[in-house]
Amino acid sequence: MPTETENKALLEQLRIDRTERTTEGSSIPRRWLIGAGLALLALGGTGYYLFAAAKALPVHVVAARALPGGAAGAASVLDATGYVTARREATVSAQITGTVSEVLIEEGDHVKAGQILGRLDDTSQRAALSQAQAQLHTAEALLAQYQVLLAQSERDVKRAEDLVKRNLVSEQAVEQARTQVEAQSAQVEGQKKQIDLAAANVRSAQVQLDYCTVRAPFSGVIIAKAAQVGEIISPFSAGGGYTRTGIGTIVDMDSLEIEVDVNEAYINRVQPEQRVESVLNAYPDWKIPSHVIAIIPTADRSKATVKVRIGLDLKDDRIVPDMGVRVSFLEDKPAAAAQQAPPGALVPASAIRTEGDVNVVYVVNDKRAHRRTVTLGGNIGDVRQVLSGVIVGESVITDPPAQLKDGAAVAVAKS
Repeated sequence: MPTETENKALLEQLRIDRTERTTEGSSIPRRWLIGAGLALLALGGTGYYLFAAAKALPVHVVAARALPGGAAGAASVLDATGYVTARREATVSAQITGTVSEVLIEEGDHVKAGQILGRLDDTSQRAALSQAQAQLHTAEALLAQYQVLLAQSERDVKRAEDLVKRNLVSEQAVEQARTQVEAQSAQVEGQKKQIDLAAANVRSAQVQLDYCTVRAPFSGVIIAKAAQVGEIISPFSAGGGYTRTGIGTIVDMDSLEIEVDVNEAYINRVQPEQRVESVLNAYPDWKIPSHVIAIIPTADRSKATVKVRIGLDLKDDRIVPDMGVRVSFLEDKPAAAAQQAPPGALVPASAIRTEGDVNVVYVVNDKRAHRRTVTLGGNIGDVRQVLSGVIVGESVITDPPAQLKDGAAVAVAKS
């Protein structure tokens, strides 16, 4: 029997040495496996980055605009208050009295010139038109009858003249035939006049029928709906308070201007075409460039004021009639100063993103987004003045997505 010492020696001979591995077979050193794994991870990350970069992010862009020059920095020589008014405003009505059968407008609707706004009950007008058309057809048929008789009488004259030459009838018969022709010719001419009269009656009935359709006299916006189906409207205000005078009121928004009353003691500070800065009470941070249209050449004795019309250089949907407004009449500036544009550019407020304690915008160049740190100025409505960081004319991304990063590929979406 082997001893315990001999058994331990045999076990040591059978132990496998794991500290070394040969290059034979499938055995690979551990450090090689680790290096290969790291290389695969790097290649995968690079591939993912390239794939993500190749997928362009859709964005909307606008061009950075220059600030309007001239008014910035100019001193005010006179301040006044007034209201927004419309030069073209009309209460639209039919030209006849009638019952409203259809109303096709609501407050705030934009309408075009000639668009149908409503209709009146046209039963009687259609009946009158049908009657006039029937009278016209009757007159035309009667004219055809008279023309046939005239043609027969003309043939009778020719036959009578031939018989007189052969002494078969007397001269009196020929004269009677000629008289018949002249009478029937006059009858034909008279009937033609009757046809003209009947045609005029048809046109008159058609006009009365057209009066039942109320159309917009010019393009604008409906600011008041004055009638409902079943009510009677009349251009003459008949019936006291029970009769409407129109379908609704339309305003041409392109004709909006400002009217202010200037104390007559200071009217010498106002000149035609003078530059004005207007501020609506509803939007106190929005300065609207304006100019003096005219000084009305009459004074209000009770208020000792003179009315001044001011034109708006900027049209906007936020400006509506009867809004209160404050205006500042600006002094004239030297020509060189007037031509100098204010610094910076205008961009939509939605293009500005706050990241930490800085404001940034993203500019598109070569189909990639570039992050710009900007310095902001004041507000002008829904746009912001950017003092630095953006150049006028650059394409700025509006509402930049949260995943947008500097250098990301972008695709400008069509509006």
